[in-house]
Amino acid sequence: MTIRLIVADDHSVVREGICALLESDDEFEVVGQASDGDEVPDLVERLQPDVVVLDLMMPGRSGLEVTRTIATRSSPPSVLILTVHDSAGYVVEALRSGATGYALKQAPASELRQAIRAIAVGIQYLSPSLTERALEAYVGMAESQPEPEDRLTAREREVLQLAAEGHSNVEIAARLFISRRTVETHRGHAMKKLGLQSHVDLALYAVRHGMVPPDG
Repeated sequence: MTIRLIVADDHSVVREGICALLESDDEFEVVGQASDGDEVPDLVERLQPDVVVLDLMMPGRSGLEVTRTIATRSSPPSVLILTVHDSAGYVVEALRSGATGYALKQAPASELRQAIRAIAVGIQYLSPSLTERALEAYVGMAESQPEPEDRLTAREREVLQLAAEGHSNVEIAARLFISRRTVETHRGHAMKKLGLQSHVDLALYAVRHGMVPPDG
């Protein structure tokens, strides 16, 4: 059985490398590619893939937004988030959004193949480096105490994450293809909802709540 895939990543070198890797194996067929999150739902509708491999952060809709959109379909494909971020916060948010798997770009090529094979038959897959104990602890905390960030819109969460990672408003605007004023508006709304006063508050909040890795 051939597994039909769509691969979405805004970095063309990375995306083409992933596609070349998968297509070297007769088990996989890449039927579509996307460099922008907004392109993915239409591709899914038109091409009917078995699996969608998504980067976490892309122009247009983020990988999380795309996952939520895909999950509303009557027979959605399995979604694998493929990213450099190994924060438990990102993992939990991806699973909440409807992803079946979460793998790291820094993992061996064999792991990517293994992840796709698993989720294609409905088996949840997490990279081995994402320890079960840490993930369960985070999930337990999230279920017992709903996070204030749940009140954020998807775009506010994206802007907040990028700001916490150290990107300027101009850089965020360029990455998300929106104006600097729009970035400032989303950032202000997010910080107000979370009760944050400064960039230091923002960075600490993001780390404590798993939105960015502690070393970011």
